[in-house]
Amino acid sequence: MSPNTRTHLIQGLLFLATIITTTMAGAEWMFGNIFSFVSSAVHFLAEKMSGKNIPLTGTPMGWTQFFAGFQFSIPFLAILTIHEFGHYFTAKSHQVKVTLPYYIPLWFGISQSIGTMGAFIRITSVVRSRLKFFDIGIAGPLAGFIAALVVLYYGFTHLPPPEYIFTIHPEYARYGLSYPQFAYENAEGNLALGDNILFWFFKTFIADPARLPHTYEIIHYPYIFAGYLALFFTSLNLIPIGQLDGGHILYGMIGKKKFDVVAPALFIAFIFYAGLGMFRAEDFAISSDAVFYEHLLSLFIYIYFLYICLRKISDNPANAIMLSLMIVVAQFGATYIRPDWEGYSGFLPFVFILGRFLGIRHPETEDNKPIGTARMVLGIFALIIFIISFSPKPFIVL
Repeated sequence: MSPNTRTHLIQGLLFLATIITTTMAGAEWMFGNIFSFVSSAVHFLAEKMSGKNIPLTGTPMGWTQFFAGFQFSIPFLAILTIHEFGHYFTAKSHQVKVTLPYYIPLWFGISQSIGTMGAFIRITSVVRSRLKFFDIGIAGPLAGFIAALVVLYYGFTHLPPPEYIFTIHPEYARYGLSYPQFAYENAEGNLALGDNILFWFFKTFIADPARLPHTYEIIHYPYIFAGYLALFFTSLNLIPIGQLDGGHILYGMIGKKKFDVVAPALFIAFIFYAGLGMFRAEDFAISSDAVFYEHLLSLFIYIYFLYICLRKISDNPANAIMLSLMIVVAQFGATYIRPDWEGYSGFLPFVFILGRFLGIRHPETEDNKPIGTARMVLGIFALIIFIISFSPKPFIVL
């Protein structure tokens, strides 16, 4: 078997595995239960040990639910695939060697996931110009964004009747369509999707208000959920830092010298927002020594985490330490002035990936000629897409 054949076989198997895992994940979100082989085994053992029939809770998950999950996996993977092939065909047009997409399946079996960590293509030759980096970087988000708009439009214009929610939550049926007044008295554990400008627009001006689901139930509507996730990942990719798509775009627009100033500043601002509100001055104004030292230890761990994320921002480690301390002081100051200010700590894992692995700088190119007015306008359009797709708090667990 040749190396190329082996690579294509691996890519094909990863794609098939990702179809399966995203279909399972889609069904889990739709029906509010999981394909948990672990819980099934535990249930079986509990029945054998007790000698009694123990009823299963939640919607039983079988082939019917699995096939229903295609309503999520097909549009979601279609958007992801269109995004990656936007990069692929643009790279090919610039005679840049590039691989077909590698899909990354991810399914836990004990808790809900989205079935994948995304996909990527590998550029296997040197990209020698700002213009090529710009074109390759912007093609994926633009193509994926258009596909996401189509999926969202379809999802919001083909909403099922309001009674659909009773197939997911039969216990709501006793309340009728007034279930939100009674079913959420204890909202703990419910997941809400945070609005972005585009998602708000679809909910407000495209959807039929009589059929629009409650904010806690949108996750059960596969086309809408797939489109929302596509916007979420598009906005992350368009953050103008490092070798993200947004980094390629910004590098093409302003060049290496300016990029090395702007990208670290944006990264620091991103860290500041992500960790805002995690620690407040009043957390340490407590009488219990044990709780005080627990908060103090957590703060030291957080500062070390920031140091790891910022370590590559400068050749001098002292600069990373200083920046970490300055960010923490600024966060304390901001929440002291405005106690209601709070960031979104869910971005911190992505901060870690950026700072530790992807990097916040961009490789230099031999050809640094400006990309021209038309591409600058296109870059501004990509920035607008980022603004209308980005949600400050994308997933809210109540």
